[in-house]
Parts: sequence; structure tokens; C-alpha cells
Amino acid sequence: MIGEGGVGRRWQPAYVALGSNLADPAAQLEAALLAMRALMETRIVTVSPFYLSPPMGPQDQPAYVNAVAGLLTRLAAPALLSALKALERAQGRPADAPRWGPRVIDLDIIALGRQQVSQPGLTIPHPGAAARAFVLRPLADIAPALELPGMGRLEALLAQVELVGLERLEPPA
Repeated sequence: MIGEGGVGRRWQPAYVALGSNLADPAAQLEAALLAMRALMETRIVTVSPFYLSPPMGPQDQPAYVNAVAGLLTRLAAPALLSALKALERAQGRPADAPRWGPRVIDLDIIALGRQQVSQPGLTIPHPGAAARAFVLRPLADIAPALELPGMGRLEALLAQVELVGLERLEPPA
């Protein structure tokens, strides 16, 4: 049974991609992870290393720092999306940010259990995940045997993308 806010369900794994290319991007990812740790009915289990990647879309913007967080959550997909969008707004991302433009933070649900969801504003697995090295490489660091429902096994997806320009960042000392 789903309780208020979409909670009360069984725990399920979720993977959330994080990205930033403004205002100290690595610090923005750390701030987002800290905020995600406070989400109700959600626990961060693991976080990938951070990666530097060229921007997708317009190239006249700074490089991105990307990572993927592995969660356990009881939130239903719409409730998790709503919580992540609220974190983006709280961190200073305008709701009308241009697609593929510079951003202080971007949080995308890549996968939620074995679910396949297709509704306005919410598609799971994330429709672009299979073609994005900056999502697949950090995801492979934390869930190498993962299968994205309807897309395939992570190892096969990763073998089909170019890793050119993707650079693993060393953690701060």
C-alpha cells in the first residue's frame, strides 16, 4: 500500500545521476548528496567516483562533473522525482533552465528497481542513459552487473559508447 507522498512501499534500488558545471561543480555534487541523504524513506548506499566530462549539447560552456548515487528508497517514482526536483530548486537551479545548458545541479533518475515508467515528465529508465558515457561509466563503478530494463546489461551498453573526454577525478585528500 502506498502511503502519503508515495511512501510505505517496499525498499527498492534506485540510481540517480548527478551533474554540475557551475559554481564549483564538485562542491555542488557534494551538496546534492548531502541533501539526498536527508530525503525521507531514502538511503544512499553507494556513490561512484566523480568524473569530468565534456558538455553535452552546446560546447561553449564549462565541462561537467558527473557521478551516480545508488539508493534504496520506498518512494514511488513520481514522489522520488518530485523530491529530486525540489532539491535542484533549493540548490539554485531554475525550473526553466535551458535543455543541455549550463546548470548548477542536475539530478536524474536512471533506474528504479525493475520498473519501466513512461508518463509525462517521467521516463524510467532514463531514455538517454544508454548513450551517455558520463552516466554509464560511473554507474558501472557501483553496479557493474546492472540491467537497465528494456535497454540491456550495463556492460554491453558501456561497450557501445565512446569514453573519449571522460576523466575520473581523484577524491580530495
